Amino acid sequence: MSTRHVAYYISNSANKQQLIDELLSGERYKPLSGLKGSLFSEITVNKFIEEEKRHDDFSVLTDTKNSLEHSSQGERKKALLRHLINQNPDYIIVDNVFDSLDVATQTNISHTLKDLSQSKPIIQITSRKRDILPFIKTIYTFKNGEFVKADGELKTDDKNYFVNDLPEPEHVPTEVFNPLVKFNKVNVAYGGRTIVKDICWEIKPGEFWQLVGPNGSGKSTLLTLISGDNPKAYNQDILLFGMKKGTGETVWDIKSNIGHYTSEMLRGFRRLDSIEKMILSGFFDSIGLYKYPTERQIHIAHQWLKLIGLFEKKDKDFVFLSPGHKRLVLIARAMVKHPPLLILDEPTNGLDDTDAKIFSQLINKISEESRTAILYVSHRKEEHINPHFTYQLTPSETGSTGQRV
Repeated sequence: MSTRHVAYYISNSANKQQLIDELLSGERYKPLSGLKGSLFSEITVNKFIEEEKRHDDFSVLTDTKNSLEHSSQGERKKALLRHLINQNPDYIIVDNVFDSLDVATQTNISHTLKDLSQSKPIIQITSRKRDILPFIKTIYTFKNGEFVKADGELKTDDKNYFVNDLPEPEHVPTEVFNPLVKFNKVNVAYGGRTIVKDICWEIKPGEFWQLVGPNGSGKSTLLTLISGDNPKAYNQDILLFGMKKGTGETVWDIKSNIGHYTSEMLRGFRRLDSIEKMILSGFFDSIGLYKYPTERQIHIAHQWLKLIGLFEKKDKDFVFLSPGHKRLVLIARAMVKHPPLLILDEPTNGLDDTDAKIFSQLINKISEESRTAILYVSHRKEEHINPHFTYQLTPSETGSTGQRV
């Protein structure tokens, strides 16, 4: 049966939907012809969520009987896989199966697929070679307009994509906060359930931290405490950018010191704004450009465009860029003011291997050539991203505790 399992290792420039359609029709892989297949993918999850919203159809429920819309990525994927298996398809297509999952959930799903592979063909589509399921030995890659069997190791190039210096800030800061963030025995609970307990943590200028922990361990809670969005920060011993929490600071006082990127941001930028305007809007923290930028601001934006290799395309619409290029633009947008802190929340989700490597080079460059501290949040270690320190959340029945590891 193992010879019937295949993986398609693709880049984000490939037409994945066409590949899925060809696999489901049996046109792409002949052993599937005439068989009934199911698609285990974020595409399928989103379709079920739409059914929940439009028709109150809750065909897929999580272990805790929650709807997909109100569940974590891990809960959604486990529930979908269980639902598809119960439908008893002849084969299953799994698409970028490990995106947004913590290590425990990845292991759980990997074991389920391995057991399933004993009786059904598993067809994998992935843009990350590290995610190729170990029981799959036949791998196809896309070369010269067609899929061919991979012969030998799958490699990405070693090119240095960012040779120019990092652009200078618009203004030299008159005040340097040290530490930028300080938590002293911080506790957060909701409805009697403690999420995080006795968190002690400092982030200093220029430091590069990775925040790790399984789904539900409180990573998002800590981010909202830092960004000023969480009212649970009041009556806590928290220092943010020289301001003791609860001493009259505003949310905007806090946010003015933070550049923020999350893959969810891509859904918010749907206007037909040019790439240049997208980067310039970072000076004003606006979605869209409503003020006239200064000559100095335009010059800095152009330097960033040259650094990320998009200066010649600066008048093109942002929404039509590739996923990798969109991320580079949004990082440039977040960095034009050289904020004291840059928060990156699951920044490589959905990237292929080449784009993840390019993105990692830019983040490392920011760490090496600026005084901006970086807080990088991810379930997984990204091979080419090099944080200085790791802060790990460990769940327990009394709330997650944290430590530097």
